[in-house]
This record gives sequence, structure tokens and C-alpha cells, in this order.
Amino acid sequence: MRWLLVDGFNLAFRSHYGMEKADLRRKDGFPTGALHGWVRTLWSVEDGEKPDRTVVFFDLGGSERHLAALPDYKAQREDTPADLELQIPELKRLTALMGMGVVEQSGVEADDLLASAAKRLAADGHEVVIVSADKDFGQCVGGKVVQLVPPPTANPALGWRRLDPAGVRDKFGVPPELIPDYLALVGDTSDNIPGLRGVGPKTAVKWLSEHGDLARVLAAADRLEPARFREQVAAEADRIRVNLGLVRFKDDYPFDPARRPARDAAGLEAFLAEMGMDGTLKAARRRESERAAKAQGELF
Repeated sequence: MRWLLVDGFNLAFRSHYGMEKADLRRKDGFPTGALHGWVRTLWSVEDGEKPDRTVVFFDLGGSERHLAALPDYKAQREDTPADLELQIPELKRLTALMGMGVVEQSGVEADDLLASAAKRLAADGHEVVIVSADKDFGQCVGGKVVQLVPPPTANPALGWRRLDPAGVRDKFGVPPELIPDYLALVGDTSDNIPGLRGVGPKTAVKWLSEHGDLARVLAAADRLEPARFREQVAAEADRIRVNLGLVRFKDDYPFDPARRPARDAAGLEAFLAEMGMDGTLKAARRRESERAAKAQGELF
């Protein structure tokens, strides 16, 4: 089977900002821009990837393991835009009506849940496509797992990019298994994880290429080039080891492949009508008609 595993909030923010200028709203003023972008994007990805199953992973709050190691984890992030916050429950309802699974767990980051599912499914022989712009997911790529990266909102013409192990290496300069080591060194500003001061991607790639992994880089602190970093690396080695634990996924959470909401075509149409999403409602009816015609044709 072929599975799509979707990074929910990553796609939700993309859907919101991609439709923000249109300022789409129901007659009573309820915002619907993210809902429009969400359903259209998922349809587009499913049409391109033709998965057997799609599951979307959401955060429910702070990640206990990350906050225990770094209390300021993600502390720099601004609040979710009010219009998007209102639409999150509706995005989840819409997703279930489309026949897609919704997975979330309080105190556990969605990234860890998604990585756990990817590992479980790949081990069972399934193909896995991770849908996310998050660079952390490069560490999951390999074997049966690829990452599908959306184009930047500012440059949609770039198109969706598929990252296999060679694609990860081309993008970051290191193979998938070293993505956590790489991020531990350079940091991750989106998660408020500080790297080594002055150490950018080129230096991190150079060190990992020369020494093999983060542990060996830290062990070679007194021999690193440029020499100006030696003292800093030695002094901050423990903090960088903590970084590694922060950026490396915990991928042993349970995932039940059998859980699946039933696709509800009538419920989806009612939802879209309720939200005043007339254009998307017409598209949903057309897609359902095409689905029924295809199913009928397969019977003969």
C-alpha cells in the first residue's frame, strides 16, 4: 500500500497564508481561506500521488520531551493567527469527512507521531510519502520513505519537490541519517534551538564529512578547522548533545494502520455548503461523480 502522511500544522499554515489576501469568509464572517486551501491542496497531492491511505498529524500542545530539555523550545513563535485558529477544528472535521485519518496526542509533538508511523509502515513494506516543508523530516527519508516538499508560498512556480536520499544530500550536503547531527550544529531557528555561534551549513557539512557524525566532531574539538571554533565547540559540547536529542525524532510511538474514518461524500458536501464554499462544493460533486463512474467502469 501507498500512504500519505501529512504534517497537519505545516499544511494548515501554508493553506492560510496562501489564501490570506483573498480574505474568504462565510456570510456571517467566519473565515474559510485555510479550508479552501486545505481541501484543494490535499486533492491535488492525492491526485498526483494516488495513495491508498492518507493520514494527517496535528499538535495538541507543547511537546513534553522537548520542553523538559529546553524550556524555551518554540518560545519565539508568534501566536497562531486568529482566523486560522478558528478554522483548525473545522480542518480536522473536513479531513475526516474526506476519509483521511486524524492523529494527535496531548504532550507529544506531531512530528514524533508522524515519524513513528512512517517507521512502522515502512517496516511493514508499505510505501510512505511524507508531506511537509519541515527539513527535520529529511531524517526519515530512505528505503520506502520519501518526502514531498511543497513550493514556497512566495514562489509557487517552483512546484512540489520529491526528496529521496540523494535529494536530501543534494539539499543539505549530508545523507538522511546525519540530518539530526547537522541540525544540532547549525541549530533550528524555527524551533528556537540555537546552534553553535558562527557555524553555518558549509562548516557543519565540512565537519560531518571529515569526521563522520556529531559524536566524532565533538571528540575532535581540538583539531577542528577553522581553529577559531575549537574552544567554543569544546565548551558547548554538552549543549550540542542536547540539541541532538531535540532534533532527532522519537519514533517509537504506537500507530494503528487499521484506524480509518469512512469517507463521507454526503457529509463533505453538507460541510462545504455549510461553510459557503460553493466553488469547492462544485468540485467535490464533480470528483464524486468521476469516482462513481470509474468504480462502475471497473465492474465491467
